[in-house]
Amino acid sequence: MSKLEVDKIDPQSGTDLELGSSGDTITIPTGVTFDSSAATNTLPSTVVTTTGTQTLTNKSIAATQLTGTITPSDGTVTTAKLADNAVTLAKMASGTDGNIISYDASGNPVAVATGSAGQVLTSAGAGAPPTFAAASSDFVKISTTTVSSGVASVSLTGMNSTYKNYKIIVNDIEQASHSNGYFRFINASGDITSSAYYGAIAGAFNPYNSGVQSADVGDYNIDHGRVTNFDFSTNASHASSFEMLIPNPSNSATYPYAYGQSFTNSQNGSYVISQIFGYTHTTASIVTGIKFYINDGSNIDGGNFSLYGIKG
Repeated sequence: MSKLEVDKIDPQSGTDLELGSSGDTITIPTGVTFDSSAATNTLPSTVVTTTGTQTLTNKSIAATQLTGTITPSDGTVTTAKLADNAVTLAKMASGTDGNIISYDASGNPVAVATGSAGQVLTSAGAGAPPTFAAASSDFVKISTTTVSSGVASVSLTGMNSTYKNYKIIVNDIEQASHSNGYFRFINASGDITSSAYYGAIAGAFNPYNSGVQSADVGDYNIDHGRVTNFDFSTNASHASSFEMLIPNPSNSATYPYAYGQSFTNSQNGSYVISQIFGYTHTTASIVTGIKFYINDGSNIDGGNFSLYGIKG
């Protein structure tokens, strides 16, 4: 192999200098530095590396000039290199259905585990990720009975020491005949029927196209309590409603009692009655529910009866 030793090669004429011919390979041996930092290099349309492991240092290549798969070294892509809104859902790591991304006390991302049906996302306070937990149970609906056809009575049970107080809300009452709405307490033996109820009702009624009149009544040693001393309507268009509170029914040392208020559309709209009521049974007993019925034995034809527990 011939060897040419010179310090500089210039073109014989003009400004172009060609090395080799088509198909030739020009080799720069190991240890030789090819310095063209002060010049402008025009690269061919395709640049091929010999092993695919060469490193391009301190140089920038326009993204539009890159093709194929570009794999940066681990830990070399900084936040500044990511454009805003550039990471799509498809680029995120797979997770578990229902999980939520949050942050732990160190500020690191964590996955909040999926909760159970009916649970809500609950804050754990500063320094801890939230968790799924049961909804607050301070005021909870326990049951609802919907009446759409004639029934002799409606019993709402399920009262126990879980809640200090219980509330019953009844709306859209419709009955088969014009009679009063009664109730009895229920204990472990069934509804309490002994004649030891006493209480009172106070309020007013307004006959159609007439003046307001008193609607007060008192009862003693009867076998029931009542929410009104007027009859409920037999017409769904004139339905009635009431609400009742039963304090601490699981206390075996006290007489069970209930009180509330009612709005009655009586005689299919001939009377409008607004009343408050309160009744007790003079035998100490744990109460587990309330039974509602009509005093003349006729059916309840419609209404929604809901029982709620309230923590005291």
